[in-house]
Amino acid sequence: MWRCALSPLLRYPSVDELGARAAALVARHPRDARLRPVGTSRAGTPMWLLSVGHGSRHALVVAGPHANEPVGGATVLHLAERALADPAPTEAADATWNLLLCLDPDGLRRNEGWLHGPYTLGRYFRHFFRPGFLEQPEWLPDGAAAATLPETRALLDLQDELRPFLQCSLHGVDVGGGFVELTHDLPGLAGRVARIAGRLGIPRELGAYDTLYWPGLGPAVYRIPPPRRGDLAAAITEAAVESTWFHPYRHGTVTAVVEAPMWGVATVEDGSPPVDADTVLRLVSRTLRHDTGLLEQLLARIRPHLAAAPDAERLLAPVDDYLLVCPGLADAWDPDVTGTDGGHPLPPLSTAHLATLRISGRRLALRTAGLLHQLVTAAGSDPAGVLPELDRLIDLWCADYLDGCGARWIPIARQVEYQARVVQAAFELAAGRHARVGSRSGEPGWGSQTAVPMQLE
Repeated sequence: MWRCALSPLLRYPSVDELGARAAALVARHPRDARLRPVGTSRAGTPMWLLSVGHGSRHALVVAGPHANEPVGGATVLHLAERALADPAPTEAADATWNLLLCLDPDGLRRNEGWLHGPYTLGRYFRHFFRPGFLEQPEWLPDGAAAATLPETRALLDLQDELRPFLQCSLHGVDVGGGFVELTHDLPGLAGRVARIAGRLGIPRELGAYDTLYWPGLGPAVYRIPPPRRGDLAAAITEAAVESTWFHPYRHGTVTAVVEAPMWGVATVEDGSPPVDADTVLRLVSRTLRHDTGLLEQLLARIRPHLAAAPDAERLLAPVDDYLLVCPGLADAWDPDVTGTDGGHPLPPLSTAHLATLRISGRRLALRTAGLLHQLVTAAGSDPAGVLPELDRLIDLWCADYLDGCGARWIPIARQVEYQARVVQAAFELAAGRHARVGSRSGEPGWGSQTAVPMQLE
């Protein structure tokens, strides 16, 4: 594995900075690095692919699939720099790195209100943006053939062009810990993740909310199961839809979703049995119902005054998504309700699971409050008089993260180093796996089969 020193990176790069830094890298290494547009966003922003190396096998790394998760852009630049400084691992694998700088550049631009700091929870949530579920470019709710977002089509075309042996989707956890989700097992990855996280002081999320019902492949490493069809609420909470994660499955691609935290919480790494899980679950469920009720009342006061708000529909879509799923999640986590209607009973829970459920419920409320705050401020006035209440709630809930959950900011250089090292570990293991199965006609479920849809977070 490459020896990667901590970078002096102090802030997240913007869309324009990603392109400029990639172009500068290619100018310094014209023989070994190339930069080309592979698509255009809905707002007309070019989507750039940075390629390093000349191998016949391809690794595809996708940064910025979620607009509020900017760490991946810094990570792909870091990976490119390391591959150029030490090309031996890439050459030994007969590989080329293909680094998509940002899958959702329009969404990343909307986060520039907090992107360059100062990095406080209040600033982050007041400027947070993530589009509604149907506008997130990794999801294929109607299948690949029906995908209409230009960002999605660009990624699908790239996957079919490259047929990568490895695809890494770079995600960020705002509050919690790091973890990895895989479409196929990579034996040994969990141990490498543990060593990387331990050296860098990154908590591993041993009971991730996204993976609550998924099989584990080792601590903080989870297997993405096949999908099932469902309504929009099920799609948002379980992502029971096809995805660009599974689209290249037919090519034998291993997809690794690598999550890196911004604010770390030590308790998400506590795998011990809880003292009284039911009491905690009742509190988490009751809190989510209470917070949802407050936010629904505030939205009802705001909505009649949004005609003058710029782009109100784009901000309302994720608000409506979050408020749609909150009641169902509160019921799913409530020990007095869950399983009574034939739904999933909760699996055995550790202290880590309870910590992540508490964080997840608070996250939904804070994201909704932050988007409502932006809706009001974008309108230029507050005729419903809700801003003081929204500010109070955001401050109160952020304080709960800091004081109640012990959330602590992780410097960006460490976030990037963690994510880059996990990607490198997956690269090495997947390259070896690909070499072992490359001469076969195909593994069970591979080859001639069509792409397998997925069930996801």
